[in-house]
Amino acid sequence: MEALLKVENLSVSYRARDGRGTSAVSGISFQAAPGETVGLMGESGCGKSSVALAIVGLLEKERATISGSVCYRGENLVGMPERKLEKLRGAAISLIYQEPGISLCPVMRVGAQIAEVVHGHKKWSWEKCREEAHSILARVGLEPTHRIFAAYPHQLSGGQLQRVVLAQALVCGPALVIADEPTASLDARSQADFIALLGDLKRRLRMSLLLISHTPEIQASLADRLIMMRDGCVVEEGNFDRLYANPADPYTGAMLRRRPAIGDCEPAESKRLAPQGIAP
Repeated sequence: MEALLKVENLSVSYRARDGRGTSAVSGISFQAAPGETVGLMGESGCGKSSVALAIVGLLEKERATISGSVCYRGENLVGMPERKLEKLRGAAISLIYQEPGISLCPVMRVGAQIAEVVHGHKKWSWEKCREEAHSILARVGLEPTHRIFAAYPHQLSGGQLQRVVLAQALVCGPALVIADEPTASLDARSQADFIALLGDLKRRLRMSLLLISHTPEIQASLADRLIMMRDGCVVEEGNFDRLYANPADPYTGAMLRRRPAIGDCEPAESKRLAPQGIAP
């Protein structure tokens, strides 16, 4: 199957004020097929988020140097003009941040912020954009939609806000969603609920997912294939169960055997988050 996303020899370095460069990502390569969930895992600071931002062209050119290629449906995004990238972001590729505050304006009603995404890409009437916003709010489990639509971010819980961000990411039907530590700001039960919802929507919408998380239970629940990163490089990749049972690198084994973060808080209807061999 032809890759939806193909990353080849991607490197990212950052320039400090004194002119010195710091390497964040060093020549990594991977692919994501249509409908596939690829997990990107590693400890904090290993370069996972730099990969995500490089893919969607959100690294500041004044601070970051990017080399290699990031091809989406055969078209290289590295060096693509900003105006062209803006048409892809949100419509073809969406990014879910770990902190809703990055995506949401505190002085706008959340429904209007979702409708703005639709209007920016589809140029529909505001009435139709609002209808689409109500529809996606219901799809991510935020009902009654009229109350959520009219709320400001500070009036919603952390779990509700993360679902609003998910609604923003999905409202235009992107083929690829990049979720960067999407449950980091949530409590244990909200984490389990959100992961169950994300998995269900991924299957229903048949989208590809690049899941960035250092939590093994989350990766085991959703990832079809896992890529382990360390110090900006790929250590190894493969099926979660294979890497858990027989890691080629001790670092992989240590990361996959971390103490579970979600445990017994999962709701009955959610998919079991702990893989075989990891005690809940």
